[in-house]
Amino acid sequence: MTAATQGRNTNRRDAQRVGHLINPGTQIWAGTMIALLTTNGNAVPAGTAGSGDAVGVAQNDGFGDGTVQADAWRGHAFHFANSAAADQITRADIGAKAFVVDDQTVAKTDNSAARKVAGKIIDVDAAGVWVLVG
Repeated sequence: MTAATQGRNTNRRDAQRVGHLINPGTQIWAGTMIALLTTNGNAVPAGTAGSGDAVGVAQNDGFGDGTVQADAWRGHAFHFANSAAADQITRADIGAKAFVVDDQTVAKTDNSAARKVAGKIIDVDAAGVWVLVG
C-alpha cells in the first residue's frame, strides 16, 4: 500500500475489552491473567509454557472447545498476589515491570527470562500488587 494522498476514514475500536479464543482443553477462570500461545494465538492462563506476555484479565470462566472466547480487560490496574522472598515486589518497585508467576501471582524478576511480563507496577499494599495489564 502507498502513503495516503488525502484524508481517510480510519476505523477505530475500544481496545480495553478484547475477546480471545480459548485454547482447546484449557480452563480459564474469571479474574485471572491470560496470555496468548505463540504458536496459534489462543488464550491460556498467563504463565503457561509457550505463551507470551499477559494480554489482559479474564472477565468470564471458560473451557476451550475451539469456539469459546475469554473476554479480557486490558489497560486497567488489577490486584494480584505478591510473590515471596527475593521475588517479592515492594513499593520501591512502583513503575517497574511485574512478571507472571502464575495466572494470579506476580514477581519482581523474570527468573532468568523464564517469566513473561504481567504489566507495570502501579501500587503495592499489604494484600498484593496493583498491575497495569495490557
